[in-house]
Amino acid sequence: MRETVSDAPTLETELARARDLSVSELADAIESIGFECTRCGACCTGHESADSETREPHTATVFPDEVRALQAAASGASDDTSNDDDSDGDGSDGDAAESYDWRDVARPMPYGITEGEDGPHGETFEWAIQTDACGDCVFYEESDDGGDEAGLGACRVHEDRPLICRTYPFSVALGGTSQPMGEAVDEAGMVRAHECEGLGRDISREDAEELAAALKERAVRELEEAIGVRDNYSPVDTEGVVVYDSEGPKRADGSPIPDGE
Repeated sequence: MRETVSDAPTLETELARARDLSVSELADAIESIGFECTRCGACCTGHESADSETREPHTATVFPDEVRALQAAASGASDDTSNDDDSDGDGSDGDAAESYDWRDVARPMPYGITEGEDGPHGETFEWAIQTDACGDCVFYEESDDGGDEAGLGACRVHEDRPLICRTYPFSVALGGTSQPMGEAVDEAGMVRAHECEGLGRDISREDAEELAAALKERAVRELEEAIGVRDNYSPVDTEGVVVYDSEGPKRADGSPIPDGE
């Protein structure tokens, strides 16, 4: 019998399934294939497009509350750096700590946005982590200390990185969640793994369970966000870029668009 649109599971149904996921079973799947981050930076940087003539920017979904957490974390990291800077030799903290605003951390998801004579315009859903001029995650950096760590990738906000970064290269196969293009890891086909050079490496049970817990949390959060986007969607007619997230329509700088505008 062919499945119809009405037979498709609702977001609420998929959310219930996400909440019922067994962390232990997810950990079994992760442990069976194994994983250890090699700090190659491939998941944090832009990549060559299919035509090899352009470079596609890094694109990773980030929730509105994660954007605010990254703002605080990045500003705090800048503050820590400035406190160590006494370039004047007078006991001062050097330059003031950098304050990160929304646009320093996130950008509108590019799908649906076009460049016009007066700048970008269009409507899109959700946010992506901001990128630099090379298309790499704005928080990505490589060690250049000349030692054993030279050339290895690092994240300046590693402890506060978004769930999509915490769980890469894995996802769960539920409708309404972002699923990487990869092979099923477990027999049920629930856990998927994107191509990554860290796969196949030994992982401890403790680390597998920690990753599995984050994977479940991400699935739940993605579905909660999708439901929030749907329930708070209110079309607006305004110039420039409009981003619809779970908190309602926003401008590209993250500021809410008032009703009726």
